Amino acid sequence: MAATMTRRRRFAAVAAAGLAAGAFAFGAALGDGGRDEPSPAERLPLDLLAGQRIVVGFEGATVPAAVRRKIRRGRIAGVILFAGNFPRRAASRRLIRDLQAIPRPAGLRDPLLTMIDQEGGLVKRIGGAPTASAREMGERGAAFSRRQGRRAAANLRGVGVNVDLAPVLDVARSGGAIARTDRGFGSTPGRVAATAVPFAAGLQWGGVAATAKHFPGFGAARVNTDFAVQRILLPKAELRRIDERPFRAFAAAGGEVVMMSTAIYPAFSPQPAAFARSLATGELRGRLGFEGVSVTDALGSVAVRAFGGPARAASAAASAGVDLLLFADRREGARAQRALLRGLRSGRLSRAAFERSVDRVLSLRRALSSQR
Repeated sequence: MAATMTRRRRFAAVAAAGLAAGAFAFGAALGDGGRDEPSPAERLPLDLLAGQRIVVGFEGATVPAAVRRKIRRGRIAGVILFAGNFPRRAASRRLIRDLQAIPRPAGLRDPLLTMIDQEGGLVKRIGGAPTASAREMGERGAAFSRRQGRRAAANLRGVGVNVDLAPVLDVARSGGAIARTDRGFGSTPGRVAATAVPFAAGLQWGGVAATAKHFPGFGAARVNTDFAVQRILLPKAELRRIDERPFRAFAAAGGEVVMMSTAIYPAFSPQPAAFARSLATGELRGRLGFEGVSVTDALGSVAVRAFGGPARAASAAASAGVDLLLFADRREGARAQRALLRGLRSGRLSRAAFERSVDRVLSLRRALSSQR
């Protein structure tokens, strides 16, 4: 209850200042309010605890038997869906209804997280809203962006999607991949915060969790990490002053999800950001005060493969404090879940820290349940 009131007061203050007014209406309590009874995560056996850190993808418009088994056994928290999963709108609705109807263990019966990248512009998995690119939304202002967010939420809710991996909060630096592809809301942190956060607000007003990406900021990267290792050679002070600033606004407004970059930021760590505790915990939670769910960028990318396979990546991200580990390949997701379980059994992964992450994930799922 105390955490809920804190988030409501924060929202009220942000809305009163005119930033993303009327937004983020379905935030859930992310703490236990001082309760003595065990948290939801504390009640889970280790295999289910490990599963609630995993999100997987799969091919086609029907649920593969292997994915169905994983859901039934509580071994995954959600799915990431792509254009190939959505051949037609009616098929999309059937697919997600089927996913949500799969029986799950006690304590895990709130909605699965069903995620897609629906940014607008070049990055869309289904037709319909948003009809504008991030760049256009940034140019047309906060009110337009908020409307686009609300329309996108209605579009996604219409097929059963409950998490949008958008908006991009990266400051679109000249020559960077984000600027070249019109994925950025602006070239200054003020413009990004003033227009991307309202888009996120519109999504959450409509019952879809918004995801700010790619922390601590990917706007200086020349190439997407899907294709190459990227090192962002900016000083720590500049990253904080410019690139992290839109994420601070998102956190202050009660944003639900933040995606961690898989680029390397040598000013903070020699490892990709999703595996760097200094970023995933120190900067995002300690410095910016973010209380929601964190998720990795895709862990099957070229940038991540240079670091190690799915087992190593999963263990590193979990140790860094990232809540959800995203694998487009369900087989890699299964290997990751087994690696987390081994880490929990051996004590290499802290159960207490693990439970805090899973409680945040379960809290988000409960919040989405009230929006069905």
